[in-house]
Amino acid sequence: MNAPIFIGLMSGTSLDSIDAVAVRFEPTFELIASHSEPIPATLHAATLALFNPSDNEIERLGRLDLALAELFATAVENLIQQHQLKRADIAAIGSHGQTIRHRPNAHFTLQVGDPNLIAERTGITTVADFRRRDMAAGGQGAPLVPAFHSALFRQPEQNRILVNIGGMANLTILEASPDKPVLGYDTGPGNVLMDSWIMQHQQKSYDRDGQWAASGVVIPPLLQTMLALPYFAEAAPKSTGREQFNHDWIEQMIATLATQPRPEDVQATLLELTARTIADAINSHALSNLQVFLCGGGSYNQQLKTRLTALLKPHYLGTTADLNLDPDWVEAAAFAWLAYRTLNHQSGNEPGVTGALGYRPLGAIYWG
Repeated sequence: MNAPIFIGLMSGTSLDSIDAVAVRFEPTFELIASHSEPIPATLHAATLALFNPSDNEIERLGRLDLALAELFATAVENLIQQHQLKRADIAAIGSHGQTIRHRPNAHFTLQVGDPNLIAERTGITTVADFRRRDMAAGGQGAPLVPAFHSALFRQPEQNRILVNIGGMANLTILEASPDKPVLGYDTGPGNVLMDSWIMQHQQKSYDRDGQWAASGVVIPPLLQTMLALPYFAEAAPKSTGREQFNHDWIEQMIATLATQPRPEDVQATLLELTARTIADAINSHALSNLQVFLCGGGSYNQQLKTRLTALLKPHYLGTTADLNLDPDWVEAAAFAWLAYRTLNHQSGNEPGVTGALGYRPLGAIYWG
C-alpha cells in the first residue's frame, strides 16, 4: 500500500501564481506532481491593494479571503486531474495562504484564503494558519521553511546554506555538526523591488534573467542609502515583508539623490541590493567547506546569480536542482511537509530560526 500523499499550496510575496505540489514523505521524500495556477489580474490587483492600510479594508478582505480560497481549491483540483491522482490517497492539503500583513514586532501576521472553503470544495482535510502558533510562543512566525530544509537537505560533514529568493529572500544555515541548531532569517528583498520597478517602467511582471538590470550601472549613493536601513544590521531572529520593502520605499530612497537617475540604473542597484544583502548575510557566518543552494523564482535570474557567484567566492553556488528538487517547488513542498508534521502531532518550527520559546505543532486542521 502506498504511503499517503500530501498536497502543498504556496502563494508568495511575488503574487505571480499559486504553486501546488503532491508529495510523499515515507519512506523517503518523493515529488509526485506539480502544478502552477495563474493568479488572474483582477485578483492580483485586489491582493496588492490590501498590502497597505486603506479604506473599507474589512469588507475587501472578506471578499479576497473567499476568492483566493476558491482559486486554491481550483489549483488542487487541476493538480489532481492533470496527474490523475487518487483522491483517496491524499491525506491532507497544507495551505500557506496569501500573506496580507506580517508585523512580527507587533506579534501578528495575517494570511487569507479560507481553509474552510478549500476543505469544502475539495473534500480533503486542509491544514492552514501555520504562523500564528509560533508567534503565540514568542516567535516571528517566519521563516518556516528552514525546518523542512533541515529535514530534507542537511548532511553530515558538509556546511550548507539554502537561499530562498522569492519576493523576499531568506536563508537556512545548516552546519555539518549535528549539535549545531538550525538557523535562518529573512535577509531582506528578493525579487519584490525589482518586480515593482520593472512593472512601473516596462509593464513587465519581472526582469527575465536580469537583462534590464544588466543594461544599467549601480548607483553607489543610492545603494549605500538603501544598505543603511537598520533592518539589515539587526540580529536574527528577524523577518520582513512588503510592509518594509515596497515601491514607495524605492521612491523615498531615490528622493535622496541630487539628480533623477535612469530607470535601468535603479534596476541595477535594486539587483545589487538583493545580491549584497544575501551575500553579506552568508559571509557573516564565516563557514568553510560551504555549499550554497538557491531556490525560488530568483534562482533563475542569471544576472543575480552572476553577482552572487562573485560575492560568495570561493564557495560553491548552485540550486536545489543539484539536490534533486526543482527550485520552483521547494516552498510548496515545505507546506505539504508542515501538514504532514501537524497530522502526525509533530512540531513544525525551528526555535533557533523564529525565536519561539520552543518547538510547537503548527497550523489548524479543517477536516475534509
